[in-house]
Amino acid sequence: MPWTWTVPEKRSVAGWLACVPAATRTAFLDGLSNEALCALPFVFEFWALPHQRPPGGRWRTWVILGGRGAGKTRAGSEWVRSIVEGAKPLDRGAACRVALVGETYDQVREVMVLGDSGILDCSPPDRRPTWKTSERKLIWPNGAEAQAYSSHDPDGLRGPQFDAAWADELAKWPNAEATWDMLQFALRLGDDPRSCVTTTPRGIALLRKLLDAPSTVSTHAPTEANRANLADSFLDEVRARYAGSRLGRQELDGELLTEIDGALWTAAMLERGRVQSIPKLDRIVVAVDPSVSANPGSDACGIVVAGAVMSGPPQTWQAYVIADCTVQGVGPVGWACAAIAAMDKYGAERLVAEVNQGGQLVEEVIRQVDPLVPYKSVHASRGKLARAEPVAALYEQGRVFHAPGLTELEDQMAQMTVRGFQGQGSPDRLDALVWALHELMIAPSASYRVPRVRVV
Repeated sequence: MPWTWTVPEKRSVAGWLACVPAATRTAFLDGLSNEALCALPFVFEFWALPHQRPPGGRWRTWVILGGRGAGKTRAGSEWVRSIVEGAKPLDRGAACRVALVGETYDQVREVMVLGDSGILDCSPPDRRPTWKTSERKLIWPNGAEAQAYSSHDPDGLRGPQFDAAWADELAKWPNAEATWDMLQFALRLGDDPRSCVTTTPRGIALLRKLLDAPSTVSTHAPTEANRANLADSFLDEVRARYAGSRLGRQELDGELLTEIDGALWTAAMLERGRVQSIPKLDRIVVAVDPSVSANPGSDACGIVVAGAVMSGPPQTWQAYVIADCTVQGVGPVGWACAAIAAMDKYGAERLVAEVNQGGQLVEEVIRQVDPLVPYKSVHASRGKLARAEPVAALYEQGRVFHAPGLTELEDQMAQMTVRGFQGQGSPDRLDALVWALHELMIAPSASYRVPRVRVV
């Protein structure tokens, strides 16, 4: 008589089996053939936690949200296996062309493919794919293929087409919106192309929109859901240090935090300032927060275009943030060309650049591209928070408005708090925004004198 069981709601089948009486456990194992016992380590349905099991029904995107170590990578690897493998090693599965998208190519290789919970480590010997390093490609014995892509290169997804995709740590991707958009256009093969997203949540606009989409389903788990596979000392240490903190809620509990305590810019403030069209502007500037490296993983060069309507006294002026032209990994000449191109495109009258890191070199690079560009250097004598606070005050007064398409800039703004910047890396886009609005609104106000009225 075959053994049957009911899948537990809050644990894996293996976890449930470990808790039943020894006689029940022995009866289960004795009822398995030698072939079944050999296959059992690779039957993920037996080991999977509830948040690692694909939901039923019709969906296009499955988002797995979880804390660090919650088993997201394993779930992504096993989902890829489940769709590319057939009943026998050479049988075709439901999908045969898969995109593997990570923050960088190295992350795809080291985590999604070769990692401890990566695809190769999860695959049984008779179905294990071959990793071709030079082609950044996995090839299964049944002919299915998975190609690696980096979020640093969204255009790499132009041209190829897929019937499935696994996107890892989407919430920390640079160029997240552009990369996700290109991936959606490429998911056009088969009858039901789907994607799996595994990520520790961060309150970026793309993740919020994705979770709100009617075609998205999601599962969630904190780090402790997978504690059986984690060191006790790790859990004790991180809980003691981060319990109750915002970082702990995000990184351990896997919560998607939409508001940061003490943020200078709230979601409501940014939403209130959205406009669909820009009025005629009296002045437009391009502000640059230069980067010093051309490495793809280095800080970006923030480039923001803003303008102002300046009729009446300065306290009535209004500013409009027009575009975010930030670039990354292009080197000094590259960002100088991008900044001057932004000036030409939007009709800016001045280029404003911070020179704290590059000094005189910043102007020299810009002059190499255009010797006659109207240029002004600015030097940060105060910290980022001190510079950002008067700009945030303009938003509180309802005097700054945003054009569409500034999600990555707004994500950085939402992470600037009274304790400093809470995001990863440098707030390059935000720094450029602050310099632009200082030039347009704050500096002119400081030198403005109210006209004296002569009393006769």
